[in-house]
Order: sequence, then C-alpha cells, then structure tokens
Amino acid sequence: MAVLEIVTVSSPRAPILREKTRPVECFDENLRALAENMTETMWHEHGIGIAAPQVGEYLALVVVDIRQSKETKYPCTLDGEKITKIALCPLLMANPRIEKFSMGTVYGREGCLSVPDVRENVRRSKEITVVYQDMNAESHRLFCGGILAICIQHEIDHLNGILFIDRVERKE
Repeated sequence: MAVLEIVTVSSPRAPILREKTRPVECFDENLRALAENMTETMWHEHGIGIAAPQVGEYLALVVVDIRQSKETKYPCTLDGEKITKIALCPLLMANPRIEKFSMGTVYGREGCLSVPDVRENVRRSKEITVVYQDMNAESHRLFCGGILAICIQHEIDHLNGILFIDRVERKE
C-alpha cells in the first residue's frame, strides 16, 4: 500500500475538489488498489474518512473508518441485519447515495484533510440510509447514525464537489 498525496484547497489540483465525480463502473484490481491506498493515506493522516477526489481521482469512491470513536449510542444495520460499526471498518463504498435522511439533525465540529487546520460547526442529519456497492460490485443498504452517518455525509459531499466549509452556517 502507498500513501497518496492529499489534494488541498490551496494546491494546484484544488479544482477537482469542486467537481462531481463519475460512477465506478470497473470493479477490478485497480479499484481495490486505489481503495487500499486511500485507506492507508487516511490512516497516515489520522483521518476517519477520505473520498477519491481528495487524492486526485474523479471516482465515486469513499473510505470510512471510525474505530477511533468511542460512540456506541446509535444503532447500525447492514442489509437489514444488526452490525457493530466497528465490524464495518474500514468501510469501502463505491457509488454511495443517501437514500433517506432522518428528520433530526446534529450540529458538530468537522474538519477535513483537504482543508487543513480548519474546524467548523456543521449541521448534519442524525441518521441516514445509504446504498452503495462494495469492491465486488455487490449492492448494500446501510442504516446508521452518529459519527458514522456524519462521516459518510461529509465524504459523499466530496463526490458532489461540496466541502464542509460550504455547509457552515454564517451569521448575518
């Protein structure tokens, strides 16, 4: 595995952070290698999530690993079966799409590997249902809440050219 260069808002490759990604269509060794390298990069940078545009790729691919979190409050189900969030990690998601947002929201501080040294309060849905494909192109439905839901929302935003700083509520 290799540590990849993170694209930051101040780097020459920054425009990729504002582009919508293309769907993953080829589930091969190249995709698995990219996912492994993204995972290694995320761990190296002490992050809990990373999206392909953050390493210069226009693909709808994210990696999430919340094992650092001690949060246990929110339930989690994968394809209708209860599962611990830790058992999912690292979670590799191709073509993720949020199918349902909960009515409730949470307001918390977020940071981003592509926006170094900035942490801001962002409002996110408390729970989500997300559909995605794994590295074998098999489809899954994940219901989750708390930090896992927040991280997935943050990473899916990257796939749509949205940064967390775009979601900061500015005071008039």
